[in-house]
Amino acid sequence: MDPVSLIVLSFLLPPLAVYLAVGIGDPFWLNLFLTLMGYVPGIIHALIVVT
Repeated sequence: MDPVSLIVLSFLLPPLAVYLAVGIGDPFWLNLFLTLMGYVPGIIHALIVVT
């Protein structure tokens, strides 16, 4: 997927962006947990994983 699309998706749905970037592994589950605990930590983690 296009990197710019993944970055935009990181702001809208962080777990989906991580899933599309790396699949359903540890980074996905960590991002899902961070997003559920607080939306901003999920966004930050998604941006780190995607870029």
